[in-house]
Amino acid sequence: MKTAPGILLMTLSLSASAQVRLPEFTREQLPNGATLILLPRHDVPLVSVRAVFRGGAEIEPAGMNGITAVTVEVMRRGAGKRSAAQVDLDLDFLGASLSSGSNRQSAYFSLEFLSKTAAEALAIFGDILTEPAFPEDEIRKVLAQTADRVRSAKDNPAMAVGPYFNGFFYPPGHPYRHSGVADEISVARINREEIQKHYRRMAVGKNLIFVAAGDFDARQFAPLARRIAGALPAGDALPQAAARDPRFERARLLLVDKPDATQTYFRIGMPGIHRRHPDRPALLVANTLFGGRFTSLLNDALRVNAGLTYGANSILELDRLTGAIAINSFTPTATTVKAIDLALDVLRRFAAQGVSQEQLDSARAYIKGNFPTDRLETSGQLCSILAELEIFGLGRAAIDGFFPQLDALTVETVNAAIRRRFTSENLQFCLVGDASAIQKDVARYAGAMKVISIKAEGFAAPDF
Repeated sequence: MKTAPGILLMTLSLSASAQVRLPEFTREQLPNGATLILLPRHDVPLVSVRAVFRGGAEIEPAGMNGITAVTVEVMRRGAGKRSAAQVDLDLDFLGASLSSGSNRQSAYFSLEFLSKTAAEALAIFGDILTEPAFPEDEIRKVLAQTADRVRSAKDNPAMAVGPYFNGFFYPPGHPYRHSGVADEISVARINREEIQKHYRRMAVGKNLIFVAAGDFDARQFAPLARRIAGALPAGDALPQAAARDPRFERARLLLVDKPDATQTYFRIGMPGIHRRHPDRPALLVANTLFGGRFTSLLNDALRVNAGLTYGANSILELDRLTGAIAINSFTPTATTVKAIDLALDVLRRFAAQGVSQEQLDSARAYIKGNFPTDRLETSGQLCSILAELEIFGLGRAAIDGFFPQLDALTVETVNAAIRRRFTSENLQFCLVGDASAIQKDVARYAGAMKVISIKAEGFAAPDF
């Protein structure tokens, strides 16, 4: 299957006429179910490849949160006839760079190499994807490092507030409750047998998206890519997790007690949208103005004008399932209430007043100015965005039509989206700080409050 021809057009002007289009690429389904996407471009003598497995945190077994990230890390630590050290040495010799990771809906490997070393680099990449050795000594190292990261997170409220918020905002059984983040409980349960089982379930053709972009002749490169992507067994496509959209009947507050904390880190959440939601363009503009850039309402109020923090922002989650819109900041313990009150005041005024034409134009230009260089400039970025379109079941129109969608926004449509999503009702508060100093004062924000020790195992909140 081929896409319609196209070239990447990036107009430097930030006028309404500026547009972007994806370059021409080919897409085909291999006999084992894998999706292969190839995008030749000859501006620099480099090739980027990205292998993405559907699933991620969404398909992690109960009590095994974080196993996707562990599996991906161990896969690159010895594959085929190469040890972990030999994998690194061989890639270094080729001048290739390998990265990997996982998120809520996928696990991925990315490799960049000189076009003249394609055969050698892809051979190593293929071994990692299809013949990981899962050596016991490397598994022990990865699990020890994962446990260290859990301990580090609990020592650092800036790292801890995100996992605690997810464990509080999403209900038991929701795939985003842990968001693929390991904790003390899951690390103790993960072993070689569970990692191999997870790999066999995840790494099959029907879950694989293999994307390559860069300096190659498709006639020569395609057989190499097909050989790797087609080497995995077809397997069974992972079922897509289903979950009810987050809804709350009352305001709740989770206070994670860290007695030695000198600052309070807080995240205040409300139900948001998913990646395919029609409100996405309007909310991208709204979130940019509210807290998505340095010159935002939140940062101006809390940092620039009041001096209560070094930074305040808002998060608009755009995943396969409905996520959160959240205020995120920190402040000295003594000014906790003052900072939260100010953040809530900014939220109330934003919801009531909406945005002006001048603000809409500013945010639209900001998004347009950053999007090409952030998402479409390098071959690696193109691989990432093409895989993303596959993961979310989107076509090229999601990119080619993005600027027209922004251009079509009016003050009325943006403000209507703000009224639907930016609400002060039934907010969900997650705070990490010194409970003895702030507990009585912050209790007024929610009718239901729970206090837990940061020393307790896990990141999930107790039942409210």
